[in-house]
Amino acid sequence: MTEFEQCSDCEWWRNQFKSDPLEYNYSVFQYNSFIQEIIAKWKYRGDYVLGEVFRPYVYAAFIEKFTTQKKNLIAVPIPLSEERITERGFNQAEMLAGFLPIRQELLLQRVDGEKQSKKSRKDRITTKNPFSLEKMVKNPVLLVDDIYTTGTTLRHAARLLIESGCPEVYALTLIRG
Repeated sequence: MTEFEQCSDCEWWRNQFKSDPLEYNYSVFQYNSFIQEIIAKWKYRGDYVLGEVFRPYVYAAFIEKFTTQKKNLIAVPIPLSEERITERGFNQAEMLAGFLPIRQELLLQRVDGEKQSKKSRKDRITTKNPFSLEKMVKNPVLLVDDIYTTGTTLRHAARLLIESGCPEVYALTLIRG
């Protein structure tokens, strides 16, 4: 993949931990009050169909930023806990991954169901890895999630994949918080 610009958050991760299991994240939108309202209706009030408004944007972002990896890249949505699935009725990351023109696999399982939105930045960064690996993969992976806040969730998933033999992990998120 070509060189990507590095944001200050990625620089912080690399400086703080001396390595970063995540090669690159691209977020389609920046968080603002308009997006906040759409996300609240879609994700927290169960309006599944509303998520379709994101389809062309997610697809276009993938084509623009990840086309060079398209042949062997696998989309892996960030899983929800059973409790969150029951509350919402769907996994928003799976929906977003379904917009991509590549194979999707459910390689991860969330073993800790604690809500990230209720934690401080420090608590998020220092939390233990909430994932287990269902199946090893030897292809590059594109993690898909809805919101990038601190990047901890993506890095937990990426670290688990890398430690299990995945060659590279990228991420595509809908919103950068």
